[in-house]
Amino acid sequence: MIHRMAEQVKENVGKVIVGKEEVIELVLVALLCEGHVLIEDVPGIGKTTLAKAVARSLDCSFRRIQFTPDLLPSDVTGVSFFNQKREDFEFRPGPIMAQVVLADEINRATPRTQSALLEAMQEQQVTVDGVTRHLPRPFLVLATQNPIELEGTFPLPEAQVDRFLLKIKLGYPTEEEEEEILLRFRTEDPLEMLEPVVSSGDLLEVIAQSRRIRVEASVRRYIVSIPRATREHEFLELGASPRGTLFLYRTSQALAALRGRDYVIPDDVKYLAPHVLGHRLIVSPQTRLRGRSVEDILREIVEEVPVPVEEA
Repeated sequence: MIHRMAEQVKENVGKVIVGKEEVIELVLVALLCEGHVLIEDVPGIGKTTLAKAVARSLDCSFRRIQFTPDLLPSDVTGVSFFNQKREDFEFRPGPIMAQVVLADEINRATPRTQSALLEAMQEQQVTVDGVTRHLPRPFLVLATQNPIELEGTFPLPEAQVDRFLLKIKLGYPTEEEEEEILLRFRTEDPLEMLEPVVSSGDLLEVIAQSRRIRVEASVRRYIVSIPRATREHEFLELGASPRGTLFLYRTSQALAALRGRDYVIPDDVKYLAPHVLGHRLIVSPQTRLRGRSVEDILREIVEEVPVPVEEA
């Protein structure tokens, strides 16, 4: 059922997004894990279009938050106001009270407003005026971000970045894909014609199924060993936290399910490690001066950690 659902969503999103099968698969991994995705790339690549296409493929409530420097935390979570007719305070829910939330250009908001998402992303609830309100399930934040060197952006706090299950990049399309984009959008926007292909009830069912994917003891130790190696690496100032280890475990289960297996293999872990752990690592200043990137170091770590092999 999970594999069939994934193919339906991929096909539906593929009516709008040209190529990028790997990125679409990673977003589906986040859906099954009830995690959140940070999509980072330059403007005009299709980050917002991808988020909208995924949201429209799901029969879930959807809201978009356009982050700007003047956006307030109450604009995200909601606000209590005095209703003169009822002579009582009434809560007006913010856009975060939806199942799929597009946080567009999240790094254009101030750190104070960005932090308003912390409780929602981690605990699936918001607290306004001392009252805690639970968010609907499934709950997914798809955040887009422009690179920090572009003008008018604010760096995301480390605590905020750590709440994201995955960080992915779209990259520029190939020449053939770019020509296909011109043909596909020449008369109308195919996004407007997308219909839901998966209900929220079915999505919750496959989420529960993905948690039952088998992880052998040797593969489980392999999952643990990679984040631990990042904490001991001489070129890294900060390694992956236990939250990163847990996310690597859950995403490996989800990826195996999406690919039609009821068990995790080491290749699932190797494939996901850069997307799950990369944004949680901080390179030491000396290493940065030498031109070494997090991606290079993490790739070396994954190659050095012994891969479990099946005994004869």
